[in-house]
Amino acid sequence: MESLVPRRTFQDVILPASTRRALDQALAHVTSHDLIFNRWGLGQRHPTGLALAFNFAGPSGTGKTICAEAIAHTLGRRLLVVRYAELESMWMGETPKNVAAVFRIARQEQAVLFFDEADAIATRRSTSVDHGFQRETNTVVNVLLQELESFDGVVIFATNLAANFDPAFERRIRTHVLFEMPALEEREQIWRVQMHPTLTPLADDVSFRELAEKYEVSGGDIRNAVLKAALSAAGEPVRDTHKLIHQRHLEEGIRDVIAGKRVMKQSLFDPQPLNAPHPRSAPSTSAYAIAISIVALLLAVFALLSALL
Repeated sequence: MESLVPRRTFQDVILPASTRRALDQALAHVTSHDLIFNRWGLGQRHPTGLALAFNFAGPSGTGKTICAEAIAHTLGRRLLVVRYAELESMWMGETPKNVAAVFRIARQEQAVLFFDEADAIATRRSTSVDHGFQRETNTVVNVLLQELESFDGVVIFATNLAANFDPAFERRIRTHVLFEMPALEEREQIWRVQMHPTLTPLADDVSFRELAEKYEVSGGDIRNAVLKAALSAAGEPVRDTHKLIHQRHLEEGIRDVIAGKRVMKQSLFDPQPLNAPHPRSAPSTSAYAIAISIVALLLAVFALLSALL
């Protein structure tokens, strides 16, 4: 769990118009909360379920974390970042206690609570509880739902697997914000804002438009590519004052990022891994084992017949 003072704002992220409208709606919920539930008295009629819970759903690298920080910055509050791996305990019953503790700290600090990779903690509950880990998972979800009912602050869930959420979360979410992959115009802007307007030494051959047209990637991928390109340019064997980031550095950087993602998608269960020989190019180990077993069985039969005769 990390408690931080937010520094990034909505000026630091490029978003599709539909996503930005949904975020504006989410902020309207926050700014109107006191008017609706206190001055208009609806808090007395609806004493539970007052948490301002938002669901940020979309692929990795599309700006969910930055926007959570930007909301906290807009509200002038700290951001409490929570990841399930930090809550999970090997001891039975400790994880639900950790969930409750997170909400308690958020109340004390009046912080915006941000659950990253929230599908891991808000996963669908099991209908059969034959094993201890299933009971533990169900208890964690139950505690999370109970805390949401009594919490009166801002909670943001971020996930790229929203379908894994327990259905009970649906009615507790005020606004769902879909973060989509950036389109061409947005990708060009994202490439551009990665560079410092006066300090980053860009060569004349750099074309953000060409990069945006050629590579359909996320904002997070573009950020990583720019950092790789800067590192490559900084390593050129010339004086620092003559070093420039060229188009080729950016091209190499984004290709390296894409290649890295391809490597991470490989699986031991792939029918034909990359660079693997064709199945017919050489006999498999299992075929050798079967052949040896058959030969051994035949030898045993011949030996038995010889002994009987």
